[in-house]
Amino acid sequence: MSDPSEITVRRRRVFYIPGYDPIHPRRYRELYRKEGAAQAAISGYDIALSARTGKGRYGWRVEGRIDDEPVEAEFDVLVWSDIVRSSMAQGIAGTYLQLARTAWTYIGSGVLWRLMRLRKGPVIAALYPVVFLLAQLALALLLAWGLGRLLALIHPWLAWAGLIVVPFVLEWFRRRDGRFFAYYLMHDYAYSARYRGANPPELEARMAEFADEIAEALAGDADEVLIVGHSSGAHLAVSILADLIRARRAPANGPALSLLTLGQVAPMVSFLPDAHRLRADLQYLGETDALAWVDVTAPGDGCAFALCDPVSVSGVATPAKRWPLVISAAFTQTLSPARWRELRWRFFRLHFQYLCAFDRPNDYDYFRITAGARTLGARYKGRAPSKSRIETPVNKFNGIAA
Repeated sequence: MSDPSEITVRRRRVFYIPGYDPIHPRRYRELYRKEGAAQAAISGYDIALSARTGKGRYGWRVEGRIDDEPVEAEFDVLVWSDIVRSSMAQGIAGTYLQLARTAWTYIGSGVLWRLMRLRKGPVIAALYPVVFLLAQLALALLLAWGLGRLLALIHPWLAWAGLIVVPFVLEWFRRRDGRFFAYYLMHDYAYSARYRGANPPELEARMAEFADEIAEALAGDADEVLIVGHSSGAHLAVSILADLIRARRAPANGPALSLLTLGQVAPMVSFLPDAHRLRADLQYLGETDALAWVDVTAPGDGCAFALCDPVSVSGVATPAKRWPLVISAAFTQTLSPARWRELRWRFFRLHFQYLCAFDRPNDYDYFRITAGARTLGARYKGRAPSKSRIETPVNKFNGIAA
């Protein structure tokens, strides 16, 4: 593989791996179009989107001119939203059963308390759907009790008829989950907890397909192949690239291979008892010289394990560790006070800020990374990691796959 610092990128392949998201991938194209235009206006460069050329699951084409350097980038969204939608088709009773299983997995194993030693924000986000769903059930039962007391005035046996309101109350909340996100988050955490940190078979099969697509790009004429993993997509990207590099599918004389992880939540999975595969992949990718890996989070993102080195905190770092470079997007500095006030309490929007425009950008700029003429490794060569990063190994389960 060529030295990334010596490459001027003219052609780039970008593979974006979303988190646990049931929505059509056109959302990411429109986000890139809108936010890219905003960042270009702020920073004084040009970005233009057009329909993609060539085959792929879903994507678009970008022409950028940044620092007077022209670059063409082909974007592919590696879609697993169909798997997400299938896992969310649980119904009300199934969701409450998931709640019980997931709570037992995290609390009974002691994982929850270990995670709280890293960052309380994502742990609170994990507890929120449990508390809110139980509150919905409690309210439904309270209303049932009140109705039962009224019906009992007619006949004592009618008191039990008050329970008829329970499914209607729970369904009312479920239909409005686009505002509350309790069901969505419950399904998200339950998906990882179901196999105690191991990947479900259908996800492993899809990840193998993603690896094939990336390997094909590495055999092509791009100057850089950049994989972007956001949220849950970050640890999927780690495993996909670990498989690909182990199998020697990243040619030494091929494009620069780069990994950008954004808003990662890897400890939510790597801390679970049976996450042997992910922990092995984290260790392997942390040591390899076959890529450049930059991990970007921000303390203002309450849904991510901000500045937590995913290799080190998972307890699998060795003296040979070299990745990832952990840096902060520093929302309180890179967003103006007015913009920060506007977004501060919009937790889910902030979790996507890494893919958006900053009105006071520093050295993290998603659009320069994806449409600029420097590889990820060259852009951050010599960059010191964030001083406030967390590297303490607090994981109770640190066994790895053979």
